[in-house]
Amino acid sequence: MVDGEDVEATAIDLQPVSPGFERLCEIMRRLRAPDGCPWDREQTHASLVPGLLEEAYEVADAIRTGDDANLREELGDLLLQVVIHAQIASEEGRFTIEDVAREIGDKLVRRHPHVFGESEARDTGAVLRQWDAIKRAEKSAGDMPYFAGLTRALPALMLAQKAQTKAARVKFDWQEIADVVAKVDEELREAKEAIAARDAAAMADELGDLLFAVVNLVRKNELDAETVLAAATEKFIARFHALERELQAQGKQLGAVDLAALDEIWSRVKTEPDLA
Repeated sequence: MVDGEDVEATAIDLQPVSPGFERLCEIMRRLRAPDGCPWDREQTHASLVPGLLEEAYEVADAIRTGDDANLREELGDLLLQVVIHAQIASEEGRFTIEDVAREIGDKLVRRHPHVFGESEARDTGAVLRQWDAIKRAEKSAGDMPYFAGLTRALPALMLAQKAQTKAARVKFDWQEIADVVAKVDEELREAKEAIAARDAAAMADELGDLLFAVVNLVRKNELDAETVLAAATEKFIARFHALERELQAQGKQLGAVDLAALDEIWSRVKTEPDLA
């Protein structure tokens, strides 16, 4: 079977639906019933979006911290979001949780012909190219722009990395790390020039290009920009808290100490891990 060719959903060994999942769905039906919970009954797809995003980020945070108990809880909270959205749609006669599960199951089978069909794709690169081809065929996107399927609502770092990764799959990519580093240097130079000229529009443009180039450098080193920046931010917070403790030990307060004194403490915090 050639890459991108449609694959019929094949029979997969099915297990009975989990009693725990059935119970969760029944609880949600009860909460949304006329005599259920007023808060749950008032919710709409739109009103639930902030909570959905928050739960997804809390799952990511639990993964980063390696806390299995918290991860289990947060995955449950995220699953609840899926169930309540499906329940709202079911009440409106649009689709059910069964439709959701069946559709994603069929999609997984269709997009993995190297597992469920006869595709010869075996390495990750070939599999991802095949996935893109099948996805575009499913959505009749053959005459659409290549990036039409990118979700613009993604966080900017994630969107940048996904766009770069997608471009790389069609060979629009630097081959050598040195070329990427040179691009970062070029964008930094241009950003400095815009800052020196005090040109606000140019600064925004060039600093955006610099960020985009740095994301590309992260990607080319097989790292994730969101994860790398999150780790750097956590390091900054830990060091700042250590600086704050040092100030308190000296009987001083944040905001009442000049930058030179703060820099001296900051330098010690960076070189003495025990302080952080």
